Amino acid sequence: MTYIVNDACIACKFTDCVEVCPVDCFYEGENTLVIHPDECIDCGVCEPECPADAIRPDTEPDMEKWVEFNRKYSELWPVIISKKDPLPNADEMNGKEGKMDLFSEAPGEGG
Repeated sequence: MTYIVNDACIACKFTDCVEVCPVDCFYEGENTLVIHPDECIDCGVCEPECPADAIRPDTEPDMEKWVEFNRKYSELWPVIISKKDPLPNADEMNGKEGKMDLFSEAPGEGG
């Protein structure tokens, strides 16, 4: 099992999760985060930390696409281990549906 980040993170990018991760398996894109599925140790401490409810276990239905999405971008983006401010419109975007059209493949700064 692993945890994944889904599209609920897009345009929010809360980073409360990265501070509690014991193995530093979060990676930062321009407007979202992902978890490297091979590095995640399935501890689950990140899941309750996410204000956007964007972190889910891969055992939920239809998670295969998210595992591959997280794998792809975690291999392209820099690791993030420190909490940062969320995106400026995070509170407004939190809970909105259908945010994949806002997704950016650009890497974040990491750190």
